[in-house]
Amino acid sequence: MDQATIDALRTHIIPDQTHLIDGQNIPAQSGKLLDVFSPIDGTRLTGIAAGTQADADHAVAAARRTFEAGTWAKQPPSARKKVLMRLADLIEAEALALTILGVRDNGTEIAMALKAEAMSCAGTFRYYAEAIDKTYGEIAPTASGTLGLIHREPVGVVAAIVPWNFPLMIGAWKIAPALAAGNSVVLKPGESASLSLLRLGALAHEAGLPDGALNVVTGTGPEVGAALALSMDVAVLAFTGSGGTGRRLLEYSAQSNMKRVYLELGGKSPNVVFADTPDLDRAAQVTANGIFRNAGQVCVAGSRLIVESSIHDDFVAAVQHHAEAMRVGDPLSVDTDIGAVHSDAQLQIDLTAVTRAQSEGASLITGGTQILQGSGGTYMAPTILSRVAPQSDLFQREVFGPVLSVTAFDTEDEAIALANGTDLGLAAGVFTGGLSRAHRMIAAIRSGVVHVNTYGGADMTVPLSGHKQSGNGSDKSLHALEKYQDLKTAWIAL
Repeated sequence: MDQATIDALRTHIIPDQTHLIDGQNIPAQSGKLLDVFSPIDGTRLTGIAAGTQADADHAVAAARRTFEAGTWAKQPPSARKKVLMRLADLIEAEALALTILGVRDNGTEIAMALKAEAMSCAGTFRYYAEAIDKTYGEIAPTASGTLGLIHREPVGVVAAIVPWNFPLMIGAWKIAPALAAGNSVVLKPGESASLSLLRLGALAHEAGLPDGALNVVTGTGPEVGAALALSMDVAVLAFTGSGGTGRRLLEYSAQSNMKRVYLELGGKSPNVVFADTPDLDRAAQVTANGIFRNAGQVCVAGSRLIVESSIHDDFVAAVQHHAEAMRVGDPLSVDTDIGAVHSDAQLQIDLTAVTRAQSEGASLITGGTQILQGSGGTYMAPTILSRVAPQSDLFQREVFGPVLSVTAFDTEDEAIALANGTDLGLAAGVFTGGLSRAHRMIAAIRSGVVHVNTYGGADMTVPLSGHKQSGNGSDKSLHALEKYQDLKTAWIAL
């Protein structure tokens, strides 16, 4: 990853964007655009089509026609596999340019974004392409004279609504298994970070995906997202975002065709550190990375540090040391550790959370301020607050910024109670030198992922599943295919 190449690509002019519907680049029927501003320096990057219900309906109709015609759904598994493998190759070949486009749009530091966005996206398509011709139906254990077959069929039209923080990675988690299963897809990116997914749509057609199999409609949630959720022709809706929006999508499902709705709604993930951890300085560094990379804008971010009282002061000081050593700044610099907060609106949410935490009795250890104001972008210092009470707002609610809360515990049972002390359950971390303790904590913590002596990095072979109010269903792994398939029984009298 060469800085000169990055600098050459960072200034490319981005023309105003259109929807991708039925294989065609189509402006919004309203004729309107939404401005896209870069969090790097606050400048206008481009405009995207301001979609409405009419545009969403157009895309759903195209997806439905393609599905019914069977131009994708009825292709042999080996043929679908070739297309998705070719798409993975195209993404990989264009990985740096795709990553830079996304960083200009959402502010993730490029060292993280190249791996987590374009390369992850390519790997996800390759994973599900390889799965297409390796998943089977079933034969039921019936009595003699009867044959019971269980078929797996595509559901039809899948709508995917994805957020702005990792559009390519999270988009691929939903698009790839849905396409691998034979469905047609309508994708709505986050309105403030649509550019890389629009390019992905173009690459998909270059790879040989039939017109209408993947459609990308840009616009706001109240316009395009609601239209997809209320559509009578969408069979499955997959969403990553806020809990409030997730609840509305469930309501829209009930108001329309009872479509299946799969939700990944974020977390307030506990990171529990015991005094018997063999390498506490390494644990402190991993803890800092687990909350501050991408400016804390990660759904599984370890935003609640729960640390044993006997090591509390020393461990917090070590985390502070590593946090303050992280370089905040231009996301397109290879030397940057922490990029921009995605928008001024998100920055104000983050700063307000710090102020409120202090009013509720927390102590500010470091950070808590906006920095680099002269850049025109939106940057915040890594922030640590200690003595955060379990009932406080900062302990209970996701901030989605570079803000770490710290709470002490004395016993293992107290650590478990604190870890489980919110309504969310997406991820967790445990640092300990005790094998038995590690397994007890894995069993006791109610979350979809429990990291032990690390934080983050789980690959495509394992699911990401929300527990409690962090959602339902699973992204990643072969289990994700189940969301986009219907089971059909054939009961045959022989």
